[in-house]
Amino acid sequence: MVVERRDTIEPVAQRFETRQWVPFPVELVFAFFANPSNLPHLMPPAQKVRIEDIRMQPPPPRPVAGDPSRRFRSIAAGTGSEILISFCPLRWLPQRVSWMARIVDFDWNRHFVDEQVRGPFRQFHHWHGVGGEVREGAEGTLVEDVIEYESPAGAVGWLADGMIRRRFEEVFTYRQKRLPEILTLAAQQAVRRQ
Repeated sequence: MVVERRDTIEPVAQRFETRQWVPFPVELVFAFFANPSNLPHLMPPAQKVRIEDIRMQPPPPRPVAGDPSRRFRSIAAGTGSEILISFCPLRWLPQRVSWMARIVDFDWNRHFVDEQVRGPFRQFHHWHGVGGEVREGAEGTLVEDVIEYESPAGAVGWLADGMIRRRFEEVFTYRQKRLPEILTLAAQQAVRRQ
């Protein structure tokens, strides 16, 4: 009797988390992140991120802030919206990669979630959260990101996991540096509604 033996290594989901406090109100911070057109401003220039297509679905009705100065008019991608971007993942490789994500959950001024429809990962789930937080007497927002993903190489993807994690760290380090600058401009340009 011959017994066939098959050893398989199942892909393992990886997790990347980051947090940043910014001295801006939740309503402004969430409105900024919920507008997909702002994504390229948060990415390192070397990645040359471009939005190729956006199929927007309306979000649920926006809650009306008690303070009129926190009532912002802005575009937001609601559940079912699809965003197609392209980017250069490696500085030394000019080839562009396409990535389509779909918003699968949206809760005003709390969180939204996007998942990869097509792209470089086997699976990709990104939870974007915001919450009000006072630090040293200053009101602000804690921005949290939780990314769960499976690398594109499947079972041998563990070889790429270190490189992928370093790329996430580079992207979020850049974003954390730029976000206060960008939000300062967004606050100045924000269109408020009564």
